[in-house]
Amino acid sequence: MNNHHRTRVVITGLGALTPIGLDVASNWESLVNGRSGTRFEQLAVDLGFACHVSGRVQNFKPDEYVPAREARRMPRFAQLAVAAAVQAVRDSKLDMQNEDREQVGVLMGTAFGGGMDESQDAAKAFMERGPMKVSPFYLVRLLPNSAAHHISCYFDTQGYTSTIAVACASGTQAIGEAMEVLRRGKAEVMLAGGAESQMSPLALASMSVIGGFTVHNDQPEKASRPFDKSRDGIVGSEGAGVVVLETLEHAQQRGAHIYAEMLGYATSADTSHVSHPDPEGRAAARAMIWALQDAGLGIDQIDYISAHATATVQGDLAETRAIKLAFGERAYDIPISAAKSMTGHMSGGSGAFETVACAKMIETGVIHPTINYDEPDPECDLDYVPNTARQVTLRHVLNNSFGFGGQNACLVIGALS
Repeated sequence: MNNHHRTRVVITGLGALTPIGLDVASNWESLVNGRSGTRFEQLAVDLGFACHVSGRVQNFKPDEYVPAREARRMPRFAQLAVAAAVQAVRDSKLDMQNEDREQVGVLMGTAFGGGMDESQDAAKAFMERGPMKVSPFYLVRLLPNSAAHHISCYFDTQGYTSTIAVACASGTQAIGEAMEVLRRGKAEVMLAGGAESQMSPLALASMSVIGGFTVHNDQPEKASRPFDKSRDGIVGSEGAGVVVLETLEHAQQRGAHIYAEMLGYATSADTSHVSHPDPEGRAAARAMIWALQDAGLGIDQIDYISAHATATVQGDLAETRAIKLAFGERAYDIPISAAKSMTGHMSGGSGAFETVACAKMIETGVIHPTINYDEPDPECDLDYVPNTARQVTLRHVLNNSFGFGGQNACLVIGALS
């Protein structure tokens, strides 16, 4: 594919709130030092769930970003999204007063929106106090597009705005689609990312009943174990990541700091099972190959892979096989690591946060580790950067996200050349 004349897109701002940090600096410190955000979950014990751990964003104060009255009208995932967007715009030093707001857009991803958490609260009010006691804000807090709406209102952006809902791949695909909007010339700036908060009893029960959560309860910080032989499931968590994307021309005209360049993007469909990947990883491999083709790169040019790696038995093995299908023998030479070993699985927020992490890795030349990798799985036999960060030179990296329903999304990100 000839990409020579295509509009170039760059990352100029980063924002993130996760169980391991309330901003990019604290998240990055936690990632590099292998610090877990998984904690004991008393609510899960009280309700009789098998999994007693989770990853919650600690000490988040929405009114530090929006007025308290407005925050009360927003679902928590949207509060996190707005906070991450504010951080990203501040980091980019983008002056909205000087921007053509019709050329600034928002594209956010979420798997659940406010659905489960808000519905549980509304149903409780309905059953216990009657239909007229349901919150008048229930319907708008329920909407998956409320994050994009509130970000757009906060910055008065008037351009392309949309929401992506493709399960665990939502944040990654939102960033990829935002890149495409810029490539098409439909905007000059896009605020893009993903956010999730699914920590109500109903949400926790929904995964517990299908056996998707870990039962490594004794040491919460060691519960998420991607690629480790003893891995047994997901740590449910919440969080948000947002990036500011700009056309290279726009960024250079205003003298912006550029973290990295968006080079490639692809999606694919896995028609194997609604919640389990194709065990051979064929659809995931296609997404990686197509993303490389979109970037105009060969397999020898990828220096690192940010793995989806949720710490399920089937998922991590399928991703390992997919990487081998896509990269052949080269797969054994590529460092791979899993942020979810520290953050847990933030669903629609994970891929967006992992994009933020990729930008930081390109900027610093440091690969964060996969923690809790203590016992190698003979079937997962690649280089997962176990337990300790690694200093390398990174030119091009690949970010994988594979969601329920067979929704796969991959991004290729590189140092600006």
